Amino acid sequence: MPKTLLEIDGVSLSFLRDNVTFKVIDDISFSVYDNEFLSIIGPSGCGKSTLIRMIAGLIKPSSGKIFYRGNQIEHPSSKISLVFQNFALLPWLTALDNVKLALDNTSLSEYDKQIRSMEMLDKVNLKGFEHAYPGEMSGGMKQRVGIARAVASRPEILLMDEPFSSLDELTASQLRGEIIYMLRNRRISVKSVIMVSHNIDEVASLSDRVIVMSKPPSKIKDRLVIEEKYPRDIKSRKMGSVISRLYSDLY
Repeated sequence: MPKTLLEIDGVSLSFLRDNVTFKVIDDISFSVYDNEFLSIIGPSGCGKSTLIRMIAGLIKPSSGKIFYRGNQIEHPSSKISLVFQNFALLPWLTALDNVKLALDNTSLSEYDKQIRSMEMLDKVNLKGFEHAYPGEMSGGMKQRVGIARAVASRPEILLMDEPFSSLDELTASQLRGEIIYMLRNRRISVKSVIMVSHNIDEVASLSDRVIVMSKPPSKIKDRLVIEEKYPRDIKSRKMGSVISRLYSDLY
């Protein structure tokens, strides 16, 4: 049995508007294991991105608890990093300096921060672009910088909030392949990935497991294990049945 890295236990989230309580997420529980790629899908507005922000320690659940290696998550941790959909780079900083931001609150020397940041950029195939500014980079390059920044602190869990949705399909496909290569070949510290996506083909091609959320108040509607080896042919009969099931879950 694989080791449990993360446990979501009965998590709910509600908010108050005009003296009326709205429940967005309702009693969700699941575990995330060592060496797996887990995707979360569901209709727009079901709280997928909110859920991974709770896992990141950026939002507190209204009820329930989230545990990382048995310890309750109550604030952000260097062991859990988040890759944003819109790159979230500071335009006045170079690629290298944007990555170094992730190391600001560490005890590393300035030299070691520099070396590690350059190392991370090399791992995402941006060697030679350390001193480029975001305005000089393509969308794919910007997202590579975002990924390098997310893994610079050597997290064990990488959260990805629709990381490829703002890229053209050719660039997105290439970047998906690079992510899988890094994970499967242990080129980075990340042990597990949790990704939110609306792209069913993307989810089917990357995921070991899929959690399907319902409309709000959101519960878990389905859980699916995908056992096909990498690289996957999404046009194959087996993957076709996986994709059909995911579409039927959503619609």
